[in-house]
Amino acid sequence: MRIAIVKLSALGDIIHAMVALQFIKQHAPTIEIDWIVEERFAGILQHNPDISRILTINLKALKKNKWGIFQEIKKIRGYSKHNYDLVIDAQGLIKSAITARLLGKKVAGFDAKSIREKAASWFYDVKVACPYHENTIDRNALVLSKPLGFDITSNEILSKKPFLYNDTPNPQLDEFFPKNRNNIVFVIGSTWESRNYPIEKFVNIAQNLSGSCLTLWGNGQERAKADWMAKQCANIKVLPKLDLNDLKTVVGKADLVIGNDTGPTHIAWALNRPSITIFGPTPTSRVYQTEINKVIKSDSTVNPYKLNRADYSIKDIDEREIIELANTLLPNLTD
Repeated sequence: MRIAIVKLSALGDIIHAMVALQFIKQHAPTIEIDWIVEERFAGILQHNPDISRILTINLKALKKNKWGIFQEIKKIRGYSKHNYDLVIDAQGLIKSAITARLLGKKVAGFDAKSIREKAASWFYDVKVACPYHENTIDRNALVLSKPLGFDITSNEILSKKPFLYNDTPNPQLDEFFPKNRNNIVFVIGSTWESRNYPIEKFVNIAQNLSGSCLTLWGNGQERAKADWMAKQCANIKVLPKLDLNDLKTVVGKADLVIGNDTGPTHIAWALNRPSITIFGPTPTSRVYQTEINKVIKSDSTVNPYKLNRADYSIKDIDEREIIELANTLLPNLTD
């Protein structure tokens, strides 16, 4: 059997869907799985042994070049020549549903009551029901397993094997990870400013933890923030610009990741590395909490059906709460 999974973006959403791959292969070891993804996120999927092909599209570029739609349609129709027995749209958007329909004759996805863009369900032959407010990881597991005739349980997900893989690590990264010290990675950016924990509080956390604190950044604005943090605290080092391969390497080396609700923080969960995810205007139902993967949420109430970008309550979270939790997760080492 050959299937295609359509999960185009974003980084964290792709990660939360990828957990299903190992269980699909356990259920049907001979199944071939292709994954259709936005080009800029393909690196997170690379080297995964459960994926046969990573097929990229570039719908984001259509915002600047509307005529590029014809090239993308041609590309997707070319992918359809792989003759998929089933295409599963795990995204639930109109653009992903159209992509899935162009790929194959039999398409599965969420029903109209389970997604924000209800019209997407018109394109599906097999429809899966799961309330939109349910845990994001459980939703992904359900839509990717139910059409194949089996279920993935919460206990299986809690016992998952790490499922992100990287190519030969960049040896230059080794110098940022001193031996016999805790290495803590800060994730200070996200797609919304209201999802970002104040950098002043990250500095205070670094000053109160034993170890080396390494700061990730993804754009010029985040780099400026990281540089400012490093000037305030000698315990903070700024990492170089990382591609997705290097990002997986860095998180895989970390003793603890502390960061906002965003893709790089969720990589820690995927790699079974300790983490603290800080939530403000987004629901904690996006993640699984485990013995080593914890969340801290602001006091605001979140409506998962209509997120409030003006909710800056994350800034009110007391950093002492994060410091206390971090000390329970870090190995007991001395500098």
